[in-house]
Amino acid sequence: MTDTKKRKSEETPGISFKKAKGRRQWQTPKRNNDGNDPHTASIEPGISGIWATCDMHKEAKCTGDLIDLFNKGYLQMLGLIDTEQQAEEFYGSHEGEAESGDIEADIQKEISKIQKLKNENLFDPIRVDVKCVLFFKTRAPIEPVGFVHRICTDAFSSGCKQSRWVKRLTPMTLIGKATEKGLDEVAKSVLVPHFHGNDRVGKKFAIRTNIRNHNTLTRDGIIRQVAEVIGPGHKVDLKDYDLLVLVEIFQNICGMSVVPADFDQLRRYNLAEIYDARKNMPNQHEE
Repeated sequence: MTDTKKRKSEETPGISFKKAKGRRQWQTPKRNNDGNDPHTASIEPGISGIWATCDMHKEAKCTGDLIDLFNKGYLQMLGLIDTEQQAEEFYGSHEGEAESGDIEADIQKEISKIQKLKNENLFDPIRVDVKCVLFFKTRAPIEPVGFVHRICTDAFSSGCKQSRWVKRLTPMTLIGKATEKGLDEVAKSVLVPHFHGNDRVGKKFAIRTNIRNHNTLTRDGIIRQVAEVIGPGHKVDLKDYDLLVLVEIFQNICGMSVVPADFDQLRRYNLAEIYDARKNMPNQHEE
């Protein structure tokens, strides 16, 4: 076991450098004095995040999978690693420290690059009371749509299995209250940059909703309200869209994002399906 002083020097807020043997498993957060889980009911209006689904009874293991996956994606975003092999070397670079005297210096060099950005808790797992469903709160510089899109395109192009338990990732640009007023506020904030302006007319779009544990807003009502915010000058096209609006309703909160046209090609951001599809594709390099 590594001593306390050494572990402290190797840890950086927002990034875990120690690669677990196998896959890291999420530990149940300690409870407050009143017995409440600090990660329960913490999805609040005004935040951004990523929904995830997983196999039945694998929520804890999937959370560990996602922490590894998101940290690796962040390092790729920073340009510190480019490939899966580099990720393995980066995370595991200090496991064989008895073989080299320069490993500690290499670790500190990489850590210093991250520390300069002063990012803390970029990916904060929040418990939800739905089986097979997870939520991660994100913070800048993470932009959920671009971040998830990159993970999925990398998985599709490489054909490498990204995780064992993770299924679908759904980025949420903004979270608000699950009321008509809250939905309208979120829609205006998320949709205006994509659909309003002289250079954004004539977009083909589709709207997809997902409602969990909520019975106030209806699917038809949500679609109608979102379409009103999108406004005139655009055309609904459920298959050949330019932009797809995702709306997620969970209990008393709603989230929204706009994703590009390759959403269905990327198996609706389902990593398990991306891997299965690539595994069954013929070798494109064969003639």
